[in-house]
Amino acid sequence: MNDHPVIARIRLNLQSRDVQRDLRDPAQMHRTVMRMVPDNLGDAPRHQAGLLYRLDVTDISSTLLVQAAGLDPSRLPAGYGQADVKSLAPMFTALRKGLGVRYRIVLNPAKRQRLSLEEKGKRGKIVPLSGAEADQWWLRRAAEAGLDLHVLTPTTMEPVRARGQDTPRMRHSLIRYDGTAVITDPDALRDAITGGIGRGKPYGAGLLSLAPARST
Repeated sequence: MNDHPVIARIRLNLQSRDVQRDLRDPAQMHRTVMRMVPDNLGDAPRHQAGLLYRLDVTDISSTLLVQAAGLDPSRLPAGYGQADVKSLAPMFTALRKGLGVRYRIVLNPAKRQRLSLEEKGKRGKIVPLSGAEADQWWLRRAAEAGLDLHVLTPTTMEPVRARGQDTPRMRHSLIRYDGTAVITDPDALRDAITGGIGRGKPYGAGLLSLAPARST
């Protein structure tokens, strides 16, 4: 395993049947991106590989970002898209306290319901957050991850639910946040980038992207 993860930026071929299938079914997308990591990683291969991914869609293109300790895009289906892989080591080296950054992340803000005293010992249902509650959730998680948010612009995305008889019926509500921040704890931020943030990682949530803030 590398000391720093790598990231693959894959410009998807929207004519590919494999791509069309994966865009319809997030469980299939997860299986496809997992093809890029080594085999035989044990009972929790996504966690062992450190795999995170996010789909960035614009009017003119769809780009799949995949991050892991190691990636082999040649294992993707033929004609899936054009992949460019680079190490995150230079970015990790550049992180320092007080640095202004731009960020993007897709999140699955959620909380576990509190139960009554009569239900003590049971686990509350996980419920999605939206609006101001979701924003406050991201502010807290960002602070824990070493970021002091200055701007957070939410974009509600289509909720995802895996298809198929053997998949759980839980629906994952996703919100994309774009904005600016200042780094307060580079070590915590490196951990958050490597491990991802929040729930829903198999469904395209948790991958934090950073870029230098534009100078004014």
